[in-house]
Amino acid sequence: MRERIASEIDEALARPGGEAELLEKVSPLPLFDLSEVVLEVEPESRLKLVSLLPADIAAGVLEYLEPEEQYRILHKLSKEVAKPLLNAMSSDAVVDMLLAIHPHQAERLLAWLPKEYRDKIDELMTFPEGTAGSLATVDYIAVRESWTVERTLEHIRKVANEAEVVSYAYVVNAMGQLTDVVSMRELILADPKARLGDIANNYVISVKAHTDQEEAARILSQYDFVALPVVDDKGRLIGVVTVDDLFDVVRDEATEDVQKLGGSQPLEGSYFETPVGVLFRKRVVWLLVLFAGQAYTSTVIRHFESTLAEAVALAFFIPLLIGTGGNTGSQTVAILVRSLAVGEVGFGDMLRVLGRELATGALLGVTLGAATYLRAVSMGLGYEIGPVVAVSGLFIVVWAAVVAGFLPLMLHRLRVDPALVSGPLITTIVDGTGLFLYFTLARIMLGLA
Repeated sequence: MRERIASEIDEALARPGGEAELLEKVSPLPLFDLSEVVLEVEPESRLKLVSLLPADIAAGVLEYLEPEEQYRILHKLSKEVAKPLLNAMSSDAVVDMLLAIHPHQAERLLAWLPKEYRDKIDELMTFPEGTAGSLATVDYIAVRESWTVERTLEHIRKVANEAEVVSYAYVVNAMGQLTDVVSMRELILADPKARLGDIANNYVISVKAHTDQEEAARILSQYDFVALPVVDDKGRLIGVVTVDDLFDVVRDEATEDVQKLGGSQPLEGSYFETPVGVLFRKRVVWLLVLFAGQAYTSTVIRHFESTLAEAVALAFFIPLLIGTGGNTGSQTVAILVRSLAVGEVGFGDMLRVLGRELATGALLGVTLGAATYLRAVSMGLGYEIGPVVAVSGLFIVVWAAVVAGFLPLMLHRLRVDPALVSGPLITTIVDGTGLFLYFTLARIMLGLA
């Protein structure tokens, strides 16, 4: 569909007087769909289309594009067209674009902004990537607690078009400090003559500018807000983080965790936008680490070579036992990494987590150990080898659950991303240690050398 609309737009722009037809065609489209169409049309048509759209619509379209593409369009448009577009874009989108392009290019665009607005943008650009301050927008509605509800609503009507969020009005004092947040529902239901200070509850949920973006997303989700105020160390309102920005954070962080759990460094861009050379670099380091870990497994087997020589049947169950242990560890890691990400568990819960994993591992170990014994019986090895592989299965599963329960919490305590304990990594750890348990138990139970 997008390709068809893009083709029709190219044809309309090629005809004299086709601008009116073009606007009629694209006006019903949502901003996201329109941004996709903009990328489909020819470069010349792209500039014409953006310049023909109303400034607020064109700015909304640009916000869905990558920062480099945003700058490319603004750079090629005339200053008379580009300047209103830049000023109509939300401040968080402007910050993302300015940080993504060359500083000299950023200076040129900053010169198009009013000084007061430019100062706010400069402040937002100082916050490190991945913090609440780096995601904040200054397009919010600020009011004073001495105002009446009636005056506040009049103010909102005047500035609502410039605000990214109109669900809340942020009450600040003369020092710019955030003292309260009033929702539109509260304003509509309140007495028009009442002062904001009289209807305020003076209990504000906010985050500091340097708060990690994942923590900000967790707080926003907990309180079901559509926006979260961001303040500096003195409590002054810097901006607000909206739910759509934090939704992107949650999506990106989840994607990063999944890629790490798969045993690869996370990609900065999409899969098809990432060059093969980068894919190689992202994967090869972990593969070499895992290779070194698997080399330890072969060392364990060689160490117990005499044990294997006396009971060759033990070798039949090596893949089954280490695979079961690795799968158990991967399950535990996946659950705990996600629980840590959403704040359900922390380092202080270490003993509870280990207790639960020990109990769960014991139940799983008994079940899988019994299944392993039945497998040995079906192979005609039940009397001698069956008890060995059954007990080994029990111990390996319990060991895998406990190790996989401990490592994510410890890494979290050390401020290292627990997703680094990926499925392949925990499997590699359990493989070597599980084999050592298996052969040691075999020596003891079978009386081997």
